Amino acid sequence: MKRTRLAQSTYGIGLLGLALAGILPSCQQKKPKPAAVAANGTKPEAKTAGPCADYAAKLCAKTGEQTQLCDATKRATGVMAPAACTAAIKGFALTEGLLKDQRKGCDELVNKLCTEEGKTSEVCTLVKEKIPQVPAERCGGFLEHYTEIKAQLKAEVVKNQPLAAAQQAQIAANDAPGFGPTDAKVTVVEFSDFECPYCSRAATATEQIRAKYKDRIRFVFRQFPLPMHSNAKKAAEAALAANAQGKFWEFHDLMFKNQQQLGASALEGYAKEAGLNVATFKEALSTNKYADQVARDVKLGQGVAVTGTPTMFVNGKRIENPTDVAAISVVLDGLLKAAG
Repeated sequence: MKRTRLAQSTYGIGLLGLALAGILPSCQQKKPKPAAVAANGTKPEAKTAGPCADYAAKLCAKTGEQTQLCDATKRATGVMAPAACTAAIKGFALTEGLLKDQRKGCDELVNKLCTEEGKTSEVCTLVKEKIPQVPAERCGGFLEHYTEIKAQLKAEVVKNQPLAAAQQAQIAANDAPGFGPTDAKVTVVEFSDFECPYCSRAATATEQIRAKYKDRIRFVFRQFPLPMHSNAKKAAEAALAANAQGKFWEFHDLMFKNQQQLGASALEGYAKEAGLNVATFKEALSTNKYADQVARDVKLGQGVAVTGTPTMFVNGKRIENPTDVAAISVVLDGLLKAAG
């Protein structure tokens, strides 16, 4: 996918301005770097108790659990002597001061945006919500890109507005795989890519949602294969071919469990395992029978500003993290309660 000029800059602002650069799980972003591996082949972990664990917890409370510094500290303290960690805790005031200096650019950005846009504006609310998640090393120089960041944040506010009724109806139409009654008061629509590792997490969330809410909600699964995933488009077609035989969810689960193996022969194996008529399945893929339907789903997604996967809407409102079952449940419970 194309990246903005700002995203290519030193500070890597990304699609959400400063907000979600490497924070939310999404296949529109770079894959996370693997954790460092020690010489013996094991990944160092923070001690579960004692001064080293206390120091790591104290620092992560200041930096945010999702930051690189927090992760590095947890790994480093996993191999540190307790006495060193005790000394670090005693001198934490110095560390805290250094962290504050590192975040100066972030704080200045928030102050300037909220002063210009108003403290009750959606832009101010958004930047105040997201800025704590931004790693300190990315705070320096933010004001140099102020105009671009402000424009991106405003665009994000617009994107997060609930969809118009016509758009909601389009993406929730009964022409895609799903579960639950079509007249449910709450409708969840997910745009997904079978080769996206974060979509696999969303699939686990979907399974839990289905078990919890059963027929109280409607769930619609839309295809959104990303160009950077070479097998995703054919996997999407294969899923629709399985859906035509009443085996979508069985096939869906098999592909997400085997994301590294989505070639033609593997898909045929999953078709057999799911109990499909393999000959009919193979013919559908060889003739690209469902390619147009996949393309229509992609077009629908683009029409509602889907830029990466997974993307989820609940009654037309975009869910920030569609892999977080607890957060999704809060939204669903609130809507179901309101609907009586």
